[in-house]
Amino acid sequence: MKLPPYAQLLGLRVEPDADGAPILVMPFGDAVMGRPGFVHGGAIGGLVEMAAVAALRHALADEGVSVKPINLTTDFMRGGRDADTRAAGHVVRLGTRIANVEAFAWQDDCHRPIAAARINFLLVR
Repeated sequence: MKLPPYAQLLGLRVEPDADGAPILVMPFGDAVMGRPGFVHGGAIGGLVEMAAVAALRHALADEGVSVKPINLTTDFMRGGRDADTRAAGHVVRLGTRIANVEAFAWQDDCHRPIAAARINFLLVR
């Protein structure tokens, strides 16, 4: 799966889960560090957005569809420490012109997210 250039800037890599759905991994480093020892909130926001895009691309399985974000809401639940951060998206609704996607980011335990996002996308076919 090809990710947008912003994903490369964050150093993201894709690790498929047991069902083949993409999980994005963002390694901790200077490029994503905010205050010492913590991940910058903008990097976490970018991670959940890229996870939503990856989940939508996986669900579409059609590279001919252009995906454009309409709106994005991110909830930050706790600070991201100096560890790898993972994120996965879930397509809630996939219509012909609009898609609704949720994404969650976590570090140690996927049941304790550090951030969550809800994103609506315009699908241009």
